[in-house]
Amino acid sequence: MAFWRRLSSGDATGFKFLFSVAFLYALMSAIAYFVLHMKHVPPLPLDAPLDQFSEARAVQHIRVLAEENSGRQEGRPGLREAATYIKTQLEMVKERAGPNLRVEVEETQVDGSFSMMFLGHSISLGYRNHTNILMRISSMHSHDTDASVLMNAHYDSPVNSPGAGDCGSCVASLLEIARLVVDSGWAPPRPIIFLFNGAEELFMLGSHGFMTQHKLKDTVGAFINLEASGTGGIDLVCQSGPGSWPSNVYSQAAVYPMAQSSAQDIFDVFPGDTDYRMFAEDYGDIPGLDIIFLLGGYYYHTSFDTIDRIIPGSMQARGENLISVLKAFTSSSKLKVASERKSLHVDADSDMVERAVFFDYLTMFMVYHPKRVAMVLHNIPSALVLFAPFFLYMREPGRHPFLSVFCAFLKGVIHHTAGILLGVIFPVLFSVIRLFFANPMSWFAHSYLAFLMFIPCSFFGLLLPRTISDGASDCQSFSSKKIMKVEMSDEARFWGAFGLYAFVTSKRLQAYFFAGLGGGFLTFVICVSMLLGWISFCLSVKSYGYDSLKSPMFYVIALVPCLLYSVYFGGFLALFLIEKTGMIGVPPPFGFYLADVAVAAVIGLVTGFCVGPIIPICDRWLAKASILKFLLHFTVAMFAVSSQFFPYSKDAPKRVVLQHTVFSAGGNEITDSTYDLAVVDSNSMEFVFKHAPEVAEKLHAGPSFSLSNAEVSPQKAWLALFPVSCVLTKNGRFPAKDNKILERYSQFPHLKTHKPPTTLEDGTRRVHLELSLGSLEEIWVTVLNITGPLSRWSFADGKLPAPELPEGGPPSYILRLSGNSSEKWIFWLEANSEAEVRVDLAVLDQRLDEESRHLKSLFPAWSDVIAYTSFLSTYFF
Repeated sequence: MAFWRRLSSGDATGFKFLFSVAFLYALMSAIAYFVLHMKHVPPLPLDAPLDQFSEARAVQHIRVLAEENSGRQEGRPGLREAATYIKTQLEMVKERAGPNLRVEVEETQVDGSFSMMFLGHSISLGYRNHTNILMRISSMHSHDTDASVLMNAHYDSPVNSPGAGDCGSCVASLLEIARLVVDSGWAPPRPIIFLFNGAEELFMLGSHGFMTQHKLKDTVGAFINLEASGTGGIDLVCQSGPGSWPSNVYSQAAVYPMAQSSAQDIFDVFPGDTDYRMFAEDYGDIPGLDIIFLLGGYYYHTSFDTIDRIIPGSMQARGENLISVLKAFTSSSKLKVASERKSLHVDADSDMVERAVFFDYLTMFMVYHPKRVAMVLHNIPSALVLFAPFFLYMREPGRHPFLSVFCAFLKGVIHHTAGILLGVIFPVLFSVIRLFFANPMSWFAHSYLAFLMFIPCSFFGLLLPRTISDGASDCQSFSSKKIMKVEMSDEARFWGAFGLYAFVTSKRLQAYFFAGLGGGFLTFVICVSMLLGWISFCLSVKSYGYDSLKSPMFYVIALVPCLLYSVYFGGFLALFLIEKTGMIGVPPPFGFYLADVAVAAVIGLVTGFCVGPIIPICDRWLAKASILKFLLHFTVAMFAVSSQFFPYSKDAPKRVVLQHTVFSAGGNEITDSTYDLAVVDSNSMEFVFKHAPEVAEKLHAGPSFSLSNAEVSPQKAWLALFPVSCVLTKNGRFPAKDNKILERYSQFPHLKTHKPPTTLEDGTRRVHLELSLGSLEEIWVTVLNITGPLSRWSFADGKLPAPELPEGGPPSYILRLSGNSSEKWIFWLEANSEAEVRVDLAVLDQRLDEESRHLKSLFPAWSDVIAYTSFLSTYFF
């Protein structure tokens, strides 16, 4: 009470308004959280009717794949077990098919070789004996050449992960959909192909094998690719195309639509790729959807990706969407085979070619409009802005010079732009200052802390321009005829802010259609809502007066649908980023700041488009010195509180890479043995050793370990992970015992000449090589870095990828090999000179010796340790 008594009446009114607005945003945040985590979708039980999708039945499949399986990684027996289980389930579905259906199940082995860009690096890949499982369901009257719909999911999982979310959830969804198609008695008007591919984690090899080798590849007229970058929540259409037809079908059919045309922008920012690339871009132009679980990213590619992390309701929403969209695709007259699609490309106005703007509103419905409509709608706000100064002048012609009115309008644009920028700058500035006194990412395991820290200082930045402007006006003489009425000034502020959003909408639209950006639909919605809010505000002013607090409240209430969507969209964006910061790896010193700065900037930007629309009208009550002081104090208090929180937990683990590196001389002679450690976020190994002294003691690092005097792992040591190794923050190398290695392995990987080199007619030298992978039993991948005067090789149709160009060194070429390890790889290299060709060989084996397993067990429960053995050797030919 003493606090309120010290305030002036204007300040007290401002605080009441502030707390009212805060309560409203808290309520909208709760609604957004409720929707994002699918709490509004009731999962159906095991005994649900057979003609409905059941989450419980799908979860049973996840349990088998993730818990009752010995590991679905390439090279491990569990991958074969998973393939057998999937095929068995499909055969059971086939047996229940009615006489109106033709159901075919097949298992295929794929092999091949190609080059691709991944994480900014050009690499070549060779693979063999990867298993794809297919099911084709069609009516008895269909033909093998009919256009079909492909549904794809991969059943392999990354190293060290049980893969419940990625991508056991995807496989389970398709198994339940396949059962539903058969048990419901529905005869699809077009064939459906279910593809379960076994090598996505090795850079989309299974889908490449289908697109280059399978007889049905040219019959696919549309596809749906399922992926998981988390364990549930929003199941977003992250990529759609070519053209707008797939997104149009989805918008009309999805029961719980979750799609935004801006998602493709966000997807491209984060490292990674999906099978969508193989179907729609690299090896086909098939129209399709890339649908991905995006929340629960804490567990993505970790040992914590278990069945208990699947977010309830997520599978149910996905399943109901899939069956509805699948029926829409199979019924569409635009479903065409490859040869028919080519003839459509000449029609530039066809929705098989043009892009569209679309977004869902809290999974309730979708707003969708094609390019030609968007070009008109999204430019209307800009047209209104052009008339805003004239409108302001004509309100009271002659009272204020037109130039004065125009300057007031420009001032409104500048003020709002400055507020948005300061709303991002202040959180970033505070985040950097905080790191001088606390560890990075203290908010990581408690995401709400990030919002409590950065929203108040962002709000401070939004209000600051009005406070400064009012302070400057108070210092001027009010007798000046050039001073406008407060009402007129605030009206200019409103139209200035509206002008900023209109300008962004117009420019984003142009960028979307000409450069691929997200269409500016959010700022367009803001513009429309601000106009409705302005009408409401003007009517309330006539009823209650300009000084009544009811007038801005009516403005805010009119904006609630828009603000709710902004909170939903912005909250998802911020949560997604927070969960993904555990995977951001940048070498010091920038990596130390990166996570905090990125989260602060995004939350500042999100606050800008969630709160920014109410600022032009409401800042008159909120831009008080006492309120700004309160926001600063609250920010400092939250920074102090957050520094007491530990960044990690079992629900938000820290990722650590533990590589036991064995260097050999090309035979079974070990030349060195080390432990190479890396982390994948802003807290270095110093942090791990400080909080895990048992690990430091085992590695003889000691409590005084410092990166500045530690031996750093060379780039060559991480060859087995290339190019993923580029996102690791490599921290240190420590000696390891090698006395148990020879007991475990009778033979190491070895590269030798297969037959004498030959000289071709053009003078090039061809070296014939044989690669034996020794007695290694659980090989994930083999990586070769070939340096020298290379001109051709026997992979990727003889074409070399773009070379790696290390500073001060000759060009080198990267080759990744995967597949059955019991067979030798026979290949050749061509050199255009007599200079030596150097081959660095790295083989990643998922098995660990006893010492390495013990070391892994010493890491604390809040860490996720990806551990494996890498065999390195070097050869010259």
